[in-house]
Amino acid sequence: MSNTFKTVAIAGAVATALASHATTATAAEKEKCYGVSLAGQNDCKAGAGTTCAGSSTVDYQGNAFKLVDAGSCTAMELPAMADGTARMGSLEELSRDLPS
Repeated sequence: MSNTFKTVAIAGAVATALASHATTATAAEKEKCYGVSLAGQNDCKAGAGTTCAGSSTVDYQGNAFKLVDAGSCTAMELPAMADGTARMGSLEELSRDLPS
């Protein structure tokens, strides 16, 4: 095997490893935050009968999540519910603001 071929092979392996690490690091910096997306803007999971991303039908739907920066979910400022109760994001599925 020539030195040029070895160098190219090693460079390719290093590039692949770095790309893999970058993808993992980016994913690790996000978390699922339930109850914070507007209707149709969720990243996934929106209850029974829905497909996934973009399938929420209610603003701040409690069983739909949005990927947000890690550590920011429960600190997000959201509009209060109609009865004045504070509305907050959650790392777990919520039973509020569900479609009728």
